[in-house]
Amino acid sequence: MSIEWIREFVPRWLAAWNSRNADRVLELLTDDVEVRDDSWPEAMHGHAEVRAFLEALWHAVPDMTFELLDGPYIVPGEPRASFHWRGSGTFTGRMDPPGFAPTGRRWEVDGVDFQVYRGGRIAKLRVIFDLMTVSRQLGVMPAAGSTAERAMAAAQRGVVHAQQIYRRRPRM
Repeated sequence: MSIEWIREFVPRWLAAWNSRNADRVLELLTDDVEVRDDSWPEAMHGHAEVRAFLEALWHAVPDMTFELLDGPYIVPGEPRASFHWRGSGTFTGRMDPPGFAPTGRRWEVDGVDFQVYRGGRIAKLRVIFDLMTVSRQLGVMPAAGSTAERAMAAAQRGVVHAQQIYRRRPRM
């Protein structure tokens, strides 16, 4: 992949995402693509799994958009690049998984794509961003330092304590 090709590809990639048309995104991925995204519970393999991911995200956040902030950063002589982006949207539909109800709140977060190319398409994609920041913005996690956060931490400590006691009890 030439530097020029990658510099042309990244805006097409973001435009495909912003179109909210799964076919436009999938045409930029190899059939056997591997995708890891911080918002999804496990790695995706192939178009069917990526399509399910896209449809779930766009259902939950139908106005989701992305913009290029910096890059692409290119590894000379390698079919790979990364770039810094900003995403935003409004949480108006149920998020499955894990099943969160919409809050109507907006989110905005910076992130990074790491892309590996084969045959003019993305063969491996790793998307990294601060999911905790998005979760707080959307109201699915309590605000930092809030009473709700302290209560959640106390509940977590209670669960860990109970698990430790359960593990130490004699087995029959």
